[in-house]
Amino acid sequence: MNANTPDITAISMPRSRHATILPCGPRSAHATLPPFALDSKTTQEQEIAHLTKETQASQDMAILALAALAEIRDDETGSHILRTQLYIRSLAERLRDHPRFVGFFTPENIALLYKSAPLHDIGKVGIPDSILRKPGRLDADEFEIMKTHTTLGYEVLAQAETRLGKAAPFLIFAKEISQSHHEKWDGSGYPQGLVGDAIPISARLMALADVYDALISRRVYKEPFSHEDAVAMIARGRGQHFDPDMVDAFLSIQEDWRMIAAHHADQALATP
Repeated sequence: MNANTPDITAISMPRSRHATILPCGPRSAHATLPPFALDSKTTQEQEIAHLTKETQASQDMAILALAALAEIRDDETGSHILRTQLYIRSLAERLRDHPRFVGFFTPENIALLYKSAPLHDIGKVGIPDSILRKPGRLDADEFEIMKTHTTLGYEVLAQAETRLGKAAPFLIFAKEISQSHHEKWDGSGYPQGLVGDAIPISARLMALADVYDALISRRVYKEPFSHEDAVAMIARGRGQHFDPDMVDAFLSIQEDWRMIAAHHADQALATP
C-alpha cells in the first residue's frame, strides 16, 4: 500500500446492502476537534504564556529590588549591578566554545547567570553600617566581619529556596555566586579557601567582573583606576586570583568591557 492508497475503515463495521466504504487519509492533529475547541485551546495557551511572562517579570523585579537594597547600603549604584551583569554575559559568551567549558555555557545557562548576578552581594544587608559604610580601610577584625557577607548571602538564598519548595535554577547560580565570588584560584580567598576548579564556574566569572568594576570605580578609600591599569592588574592575577582561561578570555574582550563601563557609567567611574 502506498501513501496515496486510502485506508479502509468500514470493513469491520456491520454493513447494509447500501453500505458506503469511506477512505481515510492522513488526518491533522486537530481534525476531530470542533472549531470552538481549537479557539479555546489557543486562548488557554496564550493565557498560560501571559501568566508565565508576568511571573518572570515579577521575579526579575524582586531580584533587582533585593540587589538594589544591598548596593544602596554599600554606597554603590544600580549601574554597578547592570555593569556586572553585562560583564558576566560577555565573558560567558566568549567562553562558550572553550574546551574546558563545553556544555556549560548554553544560552539557557548564560541567561540564568545574567539573572542571578545582581544577588552577588545580597549578604551585605547583614553587615553593620559601621563597617559597611566606614570611610576608610577596615581593620583586621572588621574585615573578618565583612567577609561573612558571603555566607550570609548564601544562607538567605538557601532559605528562599526552601520556602519556594523546589530548586529554582537561577537560585542555584545565585547561591554559588554569593558564597564563592571572593574565592581565589590559588586557594587564598574566602570563605572556604577553595582551589582551582573547586570554585564554581559562576563564581569565577563574578570574581573577575566584580574586581574589574571595583577597580575602575571610586571608593571612600581610593580613587578609580583607569581601564588600562585595571586590565594590567587582572592580568597579573592570572592563575593566582583568577581562573587563567577566564583571564585570557577577558583580555581578548577587554575593549567590550571598556565600552560597557563607559555606556553605563556613573560619576564614580574613572574616565575610560
